Formats: sequence, structure tokens, C-alpha cells
Amino acid sequence: MNRSRLRLVCGGVVQGVGLRPRLARLATALGLVGSVANVRAGVRIDLQGGRPALESFLARLPQELPAAARLEPLRPRWLAPRWPAPRGVQLVAAAPRPLGVGLVAPSLCADRAPCAACLAELADPADRRHGYAFLSCSDCGPRYSIATAEPYARAHTTLAAFPLCPACRAEFEDPADRRFHAETIGCALCGPRLQLLTAEGTAAAADGDPLEAAVTLLEAGRILALQGVGGFQLLVAADDDGAVARLRHRKRRPARPFALLVGEESGLSPWLRISAAEREALQGPAAPIVLLQRRFSASDPWGQVAPGCPCLGVMRPASPLHHLLVQRFGRALVATSGNRSGEPLCLAPAEALERLAGIADAFLVHDRPIARALDDSVLQIIEGRPALLRRARGFAPQPLPLPLPPGPPLLALGGDLKNAPALAQGGRLWLAPHQGDLDDVRLLERLQQGLSELEGKVKTPPLAAVACDAHPDYRSHQLAHGRGLPCHRVGHHLAHALAVAAEHGLKPPLLAFCADGLGYGEGEGEALRGSELLWIDAGSCRRLAALRPFPLPGGERASREPRRVALGLLHSADLLAHPGAAAVEAAFSAADRALLLQALAGSCNSPHGSSLGRLFDAVASLLGLAQVLSYEGEGGLRVQGAAEQAGEFAGGYPLPLIQDSAATDAAGGLPLGRLDWEPLLRCLLAEIAAGEGVAVCAARFHRGLASGIAEALATASSAAAAAAAAAAAASDCRQVVLGGGCFQNRLLLELCLAELRARGLQPFWPQAVPAGDGGLAVGQVLALRPPWRGSAPT
Repeated sequence: MNRSRLRLVCGGVVQGVGLRPRLARLATALGLVGSVANVRAGVRIDLQGGRPALESFLARLPQELPAAARLEPLRPRWLAPRWPAPRGVQLVAAAPRPLGVGLVAPSLCADRAPCAACLAELADPADRRHGYAFLSCSDCGPRYSIATAEPYARAHTTLAAFPLCPACRAEFEDPADRRFHAETIGCALCGPRLQLLTAEGTAAAADGDPLEAAVTLLEAGRILALQGVGGFQLLVAADDDGAVARLRHRKRRPARPFALLVGEESGLSPWLRISAAEREALQGPAAPIVLLQRRFSASDPWGQVAPGCPCLGVMRPASPLHHLLVQRFGRALVATSGNRSGEPLCLAPAEALERLAGIADAFLVHDRPIARALDDSVLQIIEGRPALLRRARGFAPQPLPLPLPPGPPLLALGGDLKNAPALAQGGRLWLAPHQGDLDDVRLLERLQQGLSELEGKVKTPPLAAVACDAHPDYRSHQLAHGRGLPCHRVGHHLAHALAVAAEHGLKPPLLAFCADGLGYGEGEGEALRGSELLWIDAGSCRRLAALRPFPLPGGERASREPRRVALGLLHSADLLAHPGAAAVEAAFSAADRALLLQALAGSCNSPHGSSLGRLFDAVASLLGLAQVLSYEGEGGLRVQGAAEQAGEFAGGYPLPLIQDSAATDAAGGLPLGRLDWEPLLRCLLAEIAAGEGVAVCAARFHRGLASGIAEALATASSAAAAAAAAAAAASDCRQVVLGGGCFQNRLLLELCLAELRARGLQPFWPQAVPAGDGGLAVGQVLALRPPWRGSAPT
């Protein structure tokens, strides 16, 4: 027989998804021998046998992929067979490479919620894993959160300390068993175990079922700290307003939305709208928090869970432990991160007992350590497609599906808020999971450690450059400049725009409207930019228009106090005495108001900015919805929440694009002018004074914004098309991207999409990459290595 040897490495999402067992079965069925190994680059296949059988294996390999696997193009090598020939097909793993913080882990799969087969076992009284809180298989279970080293193998996880019992060992070694080489296998005899601890750290249910004791505590309105998948969570009964209020008080989180943990989403319909796409996202293996629209029913049992918000975040159980807890409790639970506001997640029981003291009444813990912190991912559905708002558990560390041109590795650090660095290497792009805000020294130290680990592993070839946000005061900016690499500063809004363009495979020229709370601007004009209309070409980026700047009395403090922003707008438009401004006047003491007006008159500590996020805050103040914020984005969420309740209404407030000679004539100015908020403000004040409802005012504000943004983009598109025609150049100026944190507002985004299409434009928005600052690093990488020919935009 003509014998040969096949060697190849399968790249992509191929570890922890059950690929090796499937390939081993296929190889055995074809009479092949050799090995299937997890290695750092993926799954290495080294098989020999008859050439026809090897060719059949190669042809059938793509059809044998598990549902979670993603395979990159194969590059097979044909070699002479080894002698003596191996016996059978061995499943092995390469030597471990320690993984610390693990910002990027090319070999690892994301954590996956329990599959249907495991849930059936969990519920079956006749099954030996009935009610076992840690069951899993090749298709589901913890992966990235428990990995201590690469590549993926049981010995390289926090399960290494749990030797298999004879029954589990037999399943693990049986090619016919569905748990053949399921590295997270275990049972009640040999796997992790639960324990309930009191607030003092003593065993609370030593002689009973810790799960039942935990449910009893929840039923009594107590706060439970749960050791979850990627860190601790705090749980209370969602329909117990007193328990939710205690959690808010103890956690110092007076109004920020909590999420609901439910066993089934079917019972939510009376209070929440659930589309087929949202149901699919809820039931998916990532088990993210999915934002569902509220019906604003007077009988809403969860009114205190997300006060004033247009949506309620809902998640299905991410682990068997979550399933058992929710099933036995029988009602929805609040599930929020196990930390004090602004701090990192707690990972270990001892840490949780110390840092959550005074918050949790009891702790449901286990002895399977968590290797790294992972927040819950958050998404919403826009036009039937998922749009990630926070990318973490269930999605990271898998690479983004963005093809990159070849080149040496690049590192991008993102921003300070919602920090998530990115690595480009070998034509692939990894976005680290959500790290949090770098104001906390522990989060900053964790990021520094993770970056040092990453630099130590990227050696051949080494990192060529690092990219960061242009804001010089950002900690991420300063970290980038201290790395000893060529450092490139990328404009905030350019990074937002390029991230969207990259994930949709768009090539310049294209138009982008980016809007958020703050984007630092370099060069001429105001530095504090929060909305810009950009023209992006193969080698340049030019500002065409922006929101008219307005003063922010108190500077940074204005971002936390909508009343200050509103006062700045009213002062600029000479509308302080307008009867529609009563809510703003009432928000200040007479002395404080006089001091701020004096500062505004003298331009003292009142920098001008063009932030759309701050304009939302001002409207929240004028409508009496928020005067001082308790969390970032609260003003915008409350305005959106009010607008969602408007029902039928007509018209939107005007936001015209006006020529501004000073801005147009300045070097690097705005040739199309500015979006003028003053007509919008005057109409809003008039309707408030006339007694129009808050919901209708908020809705007209949204519609006016969408119409103004779309008209500005249409004007820019027409101007670009005319310029291209005059130069006898072919240019499609109809593609536009929308990026930045303001487009996390579902209502604003969907109104903009409709307005743009009505004007003949083709809009694109963030989906796989978060719209807010969590996606900045992706755009920063693309600024250095654009997937189109020519130099990068600057």
C-alpha cells in the first residue's frame, strides 16, 4: 500500500470545543495512526497511513467541526512516514506556557454555558451527575476563566488539582463516550464542591445542602455573594424592593442598572419585549446580558432593578450552578458584579470575604479557583443582529473575524474607560476582554502586568509598535509611551470610525459620524470633542463638521452634573430667564448659581466642548430627569427611557448645519460648518414651558438629532460626490459609519439608520466590536495597519 504522512496545524477557534476527540474518531475510522495535539498555535495533526485515507481525512476535516469551532485555511504538509509506526491515535497537549492575566490567549476558547445534553443530565434523577453544579463536557463549560497555561489541557487549568474517579476516567478514555477527552470532566465524587459561608467566613450549612441553604437566604431577602464563572456576583430577589434597595445602599450604587438572572425568558413577556433574535442571543452558549425593551407596565415587578432605563438587562444561567440556583429559587434574581462600585471583581473566597464585608450576608463558594476575572458580556439587538456593548465572558479570548494585512505584531492600548487592549499578529486581531476603568489602581496594575506578560511572549517577530489614544492625560496613553516601542497616537473618533469600517470590510473613502462623551482632538480647534463628522480617505482623515461647542462650567465636574452643562447652554444662548429652564434654576442654590454664572462670564474653568453625550445630559437636566449623575451615561439613559414611552408623536426639534466663518476659514477647520444646537434648545424650552410631556420632548429631541446627523452626512456625501466628479474620479460616497458611545442608544441609532437610508445613504454600525471605548483598540490597530493599500489615515 502507498503509505504517507500528513502534518498540519488547524488554526482558529479549535481548542476546548471538542475538535481533538472528533478528529481522533475520524482518523481511527479511516485506519490512520499518529497524534492530535493541542499546541499554542492551534491543533497539530500528525497522522500516517494510506494516502487515499489521509486525503479522505483532509477532505472530511472541515465537515467534522464542532458547532463552536472556527477553522482557518489549512496548509497540509506531506511527509515520509515514520518508522516504526505509532500505535493508534493519541490525544496529547504540548508543554505548558504559563498564562497570568492572559489579556490575549490565542490557544484558548471562550467559556460556554451548559449545553442541552448536560442540562438534561443535570435534571435527570437517574443520572449520576443529577444536580451536580460543575458538570460539563467537550461542548460546554469553563475554558478561558480557569486556564493557568496554554495550550488547553486539564493539567493546564485550575482543575488540575482534581484527579478523576474511576467512572470519570473511564468516560474520559472511551472514544465512544461523549466525554471522551472532555478536559473539564468531573462528578460529585472527584470534582469541585460547594460550600456556604457566613459573613464571618464560617461554614453555614455544614450538615445540609449549601444550595438549599443559599436559596433560603435569598427568600428571606438577604444578599448572597456567588462565586460565578469569571468572578463573584451579588444576588438578591429581583422582586423584593427592600432587598434591592439594601444592595444598592451597601454597594454604593444608587441608580445604576442591575441585570436580571432568569431560568427561562418565556415569563418575561408581560413586562419586556422579546424578539426571536433576542431569544436566540439569550439561549446562546455565550450567555450574555441581553438588553430587552421594557413595556413600562405599572405592574412591573422589577421597577427598582433599572430605574428610568429604557431596557432591562436579562441573562440566562452561565453555568450549572446558576441553573440550579435559579431553578430552586423559582423567581428572577438580580445578578450584579461582586465588587464595590469601581473596583475589580473578587475572584477567590478569601478575597471576597474581605472586600465584600458589609455587603454580602453569605457566600456560596467552591474550591475550583478562577484564573482570571471576566465580566458578563452585554449586547443588544439592532435590526435583528447582535451589537456588543461589552465584550467579555463568552466572547473573549477568541480572535475577531477581521482580516489584516501581513506585518510584524502591533499592540494597541485603547482608552481609560472600558479599557480593552488589542494585539495584531499573524494576520489576526485579538481584542482583550473588558478590563474596566483605569481610575482604580488595582485595575491599572493588572493591565500593566498583562502587557508585560504579552510583550514577553511576542518574540518572533517582536512587537513593532504600540498605539494609544491621543489624550495625553490618559493612563493608557502614558503606559504606551513607557513601553520602549515606537508609539503612535490615534485620534479618538478616528479610532471609533476605523473599528466600524474594519468589521464591515469597508474601504475608503467613507464618511463617519462619531459621537460620545469626550474625544480628545489634536491640532486646530477645540480639544474636547464629542461629536465629529469625518471624511476618511486612504491616507488622510479630515473633519468636515461638528456639533457647535458649548461651555462646560467646572470642566471635568460638568461631566458628572448635567445641571452645569444645561447652565452653560442657557448662558451661551442668553436663555437663562426662559420659563422652560425652571428645572435647571431649581437645581442650584442661589449662591452656587451666581458663582457658576460669574465663571461663565469670565470664561474661568469653563472649557468649550462639542460633546453629544453632554448635550444629552443637558436635556436630562432641563427635563428634570437627572441633575447629578450617579454613574456614567445616566443622563442619556434617562432621556432615552423617557423617549421610549412617548407613543405616537410628530416632528423633531431642528438641528441645522450652519456655516461658521471662523471654523471654516481656520487651518484644519470645518468646511461644512457646525450642527447648531441653539434652535433645538429654543424649541425644547418652549415646549417645556407650554406643558408638553417629558416623554414627547425626549422623543422629539432624539428625532431631531437623528435628522440633523443624517442631513449633515447627506450634505457631506453630496459635496464629496461633486468633488469626485469635478476631478473625473470614481468615488462611492454613500457609505457612512456611525461610531462612539452615543450610538449605544438603540433609539438614536435606529432613527439615524432610517433617516440615512431615506437620503440614499448606506449606514454601518458597530456589532462585533463595542460601540463605546471598549472598541477603541481595534480602530487604533487599523490606523497603523489598514486593510487597504496606501498609508494609514492621520
